[in-house]
Amino acid sequence: MIAAIVAAVHYLALALGLPSVFLRGRALKGPLDRAGLQRLFAADTVWGIAAALWLVTGLLRAFGGLEKGSAFYFASRLFWLKLGLFALVVALEVWPMVTLIRWRRAAASGAPFEGSPHGSPFAARREPPRLEPVNARMARLPGRLTGAGGP
Repeated sequence: MIAAIVAAVHYLALALGLPSVFLRGRALKGPLDRAGLQRLFAADTVWGIAAALWLVTGLLRAFGGLEKGSAFYFASRLFWLKLGLFALVVALEVWPMVTLIRWRRAAASGAPFEGSPHGSPFAARREPPRLEPVNARMARLPGRLTGAGGP
């Protein structure tokens, strides 16, 4: 029964994470006023929670004695592929994570954002940097590998 609950939470993390990445990218494309930053930070928080759930439940499933056992996973090429893709997504998330943490601190303190006299992180720029395209493509990759994904 515990194995089924952990598996369900693992899949729930995927169901939370993918839309939150999309919503974070959408929030970055919109105006980054107070409401826009709240949308951005909410989507980023959900993405962080989903990633943590995904990691913890994945480790429990692979090494917690709940399912097939670690010997099965160590011998599985698919497991190593998924683990490698997860590590790639984590590596790609370092820069956005650090940036958004700085923005959260600046927003909480009421201080203007770096390089901006008006309080918006992009007031001095013409358009926001692109944080999401690679992560969005990586999120669709497992579906493409199995033939279930879109373009």
